[in-house]
Amino acid sequence: MSLRSKMRVKFVVPIYLLFVLSITSFCYAQNFTIARLKYEGGGDWYNDPDIIPNLATQLNKRTNIKTDITEKVVSLSDEELFQYPFLFMTGHGNVNFSDAEVKNLRSFLSNGGFLYADDDYGMDESFRREMKKVFPDIDFVELPKDYPIYHIFYDFPNGLPKIHEHYEGVPKGFGLFLQGRMVIYYTWNSNVSDGWTPNHNDPEEKQEQAFKMGINIVAYALTH
Repeated sequence: MSLRSKMRVKFVVPIYLLFVLSITSFCYAQNFTIARLKYEGGGDWYNDPDIIPNLATQLNKRTNIKTDITEKVVSLSDEELFQYPFLFMTGHGNVNFSDAEVKNLRSFLSNGGFLYADDDYGMDESFRREMKKVFPDIDFVELPKDYPIYHIFYDFPNGLPKIHEHYEGVPKGFGLFLQGRMVIYYTWNSNVSDGWTPNHNDPEEKQEQAFKMGINIVAYALTH
């Protein structure tokens, strides 16, 4: 199967929410919630606790996506996992899922859920290992600059912005596709979420890029 075939998007309605397809008129009867994924293994899943409230605030200001500004924390073993269509995870260290958590994540993603994972330096090897447990036969593919996630609300003609310099070279955004739908978006050597907090003293331009990319990720997840 070609790269383009793997990345062909089907417009499907996630089973957990109702949405409109127009990116200029997001409107929900209930507030959208970004849930942070808590995981075992030693990685600091909890770092920068203000990033989700800060992104949610910007979503409320700039779009009609009515977003809960209170961070919700959920693990893959929690019964309420399926209440949240959008999961976010980050960290610097090891990620480890139990067999039951692997099964739950596979079910979550197969039934309309979306995961955004942002490597905050040092998460890559273990994250990829655990994702192979979830979908052994599916590989991440690097997204091209013209992929819709980089243009859906704000335009990024050069693709994924680089917010923090963790490694030399360009940042990379990867997608994992299940039956034509991207169910996981993974950013490496970019650290988009670090730009959602003032704690790292990023230049205003970098913070703005980070918020714009975050809004694009949410907009994409809710319309594809």
